[in-house]
Parts: sequence; structure tokens; C-alpha cells
Amino acid sequence: MTSSKRRLIHIVAFDVPYPADYGGVIDIFYKIKAIYDEGFDIKLHIYYYGRKHSKSELRKYCLEVNYYPRKIYKNPFVGSKPYIVNSRNSDALLKNLQKDNAPILFEGLHCTYYLNDPSLSNRFKLVRTHNIEHHYYKHLENSEFRYFKKYFFRIEAKKLKKYEAILKHADKIAAISRNDFKYFNKKFGKTLYVPAFHTNTSTDNPGKKGNYILYHGNLSVPENYTAAIELIKNVFSKIKTPSIIAGNNPPKELISLCNKFDNISLKSNLSTNEIHTLIKEAHINVLYTNQNTGIKLKLLNALYLGKFSIVNPLIVDGSGLEDMCIISYNFEDMIKSINEFMHKDYDNDYYIKRKKILEEKFNNQNSIKYLINHIKFPGYQENNDAKSNKIRSTKRLLTFVFQLFT
Repeated sequence: MTSSKRRLIHIVAFDVPYPADYGGVIDIFYKIKAIYDEGFDIKLHIYYYGRKHSKSELRKYCLEVNYYPRKIYKNPFVGSKPYIVNSRNSDALLKNLQKDNAPILFEGLHCTYYLNDPSLSNRFKLVRTHNIEHHYYKHLENSEFRYFKKYFFRIEAKKLKKYEAILKHADKIAAISRNDFKYFNKKFGKTLYVPAFHTNTSTDNPGKKGNYILYHGNLSVPENYTAAIELIKNVFSKIKTPSIIAGNNPPKELISLCNKFDNISLKSNLSTNEIHTLIKEAHINVLYTNQNTGIKLKLLNALYLGKFSIVNPLIVDGSGLEDMCIISYNFEDMIKSINEFMHKDYDNDYYIKRKKILEEKFNNQNSIKYLINHIKFPGYQENNDAKSNKIRSTKRLLTFVFQLFT
């Protein structure tokens, strides 16, 4: 049962949020923890399709944890709804959402199948946007070299662009980056900028010196393995500094390319702790992307845990993290920056400046308080109205009594 002292919220997640080992689920999992820490009960609803259930860890923070199979057998080219939405619908989810009148947080456009359902018309509905999805899928199409996937991403981007109008049925939209905030607020209004939630609670000084450079990311994602390949060909193979590529499920092409160069090593399928150790011990974290969608959580991790970060403009555009990075505008500029900063110590001045910005602007506690202040809970407004009416009645009574005796 819900505690009488704790307000209730539903969260609908597009994937199992634990272990929190890639961008989208990191934001969801640490948001769940932050909401729980603020004294709320959570009914968590999860679409699953490959990742293992994780009830024991999630039940630490959730009143209920409900799983619904994603319908991945659906033909991705049939129907007007995007596949990422159409494959996430469940009668059982809708029935569970109808059991009370608590607000609902839909994590991503992926989970909005029931956003405009008539039975939820009186509910407060908040959508967390993790990307401008049709932009993201267009970039995936451009990064993909396999024909079938390229065609799927193209069709999905078109459907997502049209489907995005569903967001007019949300009471609030919580954008993950400043650029996304500008886009959604211009189109729909009612948009909040709520920075990404993440694993870091404080910054520790990573030390002055490391002896290698690092690129890391989920290497099964086209954006990341394409970036890794471009960095190897245009940067890492042209310097003598030991260079590490780290991430899950690298494609064969990337493995083969790394094997051609003595100074480049590939580390795959590491634990989160092992990745964090690599980030902390590297002298330079190199981050590169061809698309400026959402926010790159790997950049936040590099800044919280690591020393110097050399990036291209797209990865920091609109992030608020620009002042903490060394921005290189082309590959030649990046090589020059690597050669320069490999000979510099990461001293205390760099660390103090970074710590101040990160802990003020990317603090989970500050972000969740801001988000919660914009959610309307059942009875909350009514209680405030009742309190206001009582105050007004008391004032009228006092005025009347005063007039009687004057």
C-alpha cells in the first residue's frame, strides 16, 4: 500500500533501467533513485525485450515493478505509428495505470502509445524526451552502412516526425538538453529543461597524469562505432600516444582496424566499474560525434571522473559543458590538442573550476526538485485551494468582528 505520507507517481520505462549501463537507462535509473530520495512512492512499468529483469534492485526504490513484453515480432513497416512506439503497448499496462489517479511520467516518445487515451484524460502526464527522435533516427540512417537497417531508420524517422504531434497531449515535456528544450518549447510550449540524471554524486580529483587517451561508448550503436572508426583513421593512427577504444559489442570492422596499429588497443564488454576506471586513469578522454542529438552521458562521465576532455563541437553544442572541454574543430586540430595536453598536468585549478560547474548545473537533487515542482499531484492543488479558502474566510470574519467594535 502507498504510505499516507508519500505521494505516488507512475513511471513507464522503454527498457529495463538496471543495470544502468547505457545512456537512456542511466537517465531513468538515477531519476528513479532521486524521486525515491525525495519521499515519493513509485509504480514502475517496464517494457522488456532482451535485458534481464532486475526486480531486486529496482524494488529498493519502487512500490511496484511491473514488466510487459515488447512486441518486437511486429512488422516494423506496417502502420502509421513508429515501430519504437507500436511495439510498446500493453492492455495490462493501461489497466494498471487506470487503478489510481496519480501522475504518469512517460520515459521517451517510445512509451507514449497511451498518452492520448481517453481513460487517462484527467491525469497529469509528463513526457521525458531523450532526443528529438526523428533527428536521431535520421542520423542513424546516415551512420548505417547495412541496407536493411538504413532503410528501416529512414522510414522510422519519417513516422517519428509525424507522430511527434502526440506530445500536445502531455501536460509537460521534460527536455534533456538545452537544444532540445528550444525545439520542443517552440513547437509545443509547456517544456522544461531538466539535465540528464547520472551516476555521479560528486567530483573527485583524478590526479595529475595519465599515460593514454581513451574513446568509449556502446560500440554496437552506429553513431559510436562510426565515430571510433573515424578517430582511428584520422587521429589515433597518426600519433604515437597509446590509445584505447572501449565499449560493448564492437563490430568486426572495428576489431580488424584496431589490430592494424601498435598504439591502439580495443577493450570490449567491460563492467561499468572497469569503464569508469579507464576514464579516470586516462590523461585525455576524446569524444567525437557526427550528430548533436540529446546529451552525451559519456561526456558527463568523462568530466566528472576524468582529466582533460578533447571534443568536437557537435558533442557539446547546447550542453552547457563547453567551458570544461578542449574543443577541436577538425581532426588536425584534435591531433594538435592531444600532443599539447599530453604534456600538461591536470592541476587543481582545472579540477576546482570543473567541480563548481558540474555540482551546480548537473546535480541530480537540484534537477529532481525542479521537476517535481512542476508536477500536479491529485489533491495537492485542491488542498492548497482549501487552505486559501480557509485563510480568506478567517480574514473576512476578522474584518466583520473589527467592524462591529469600531
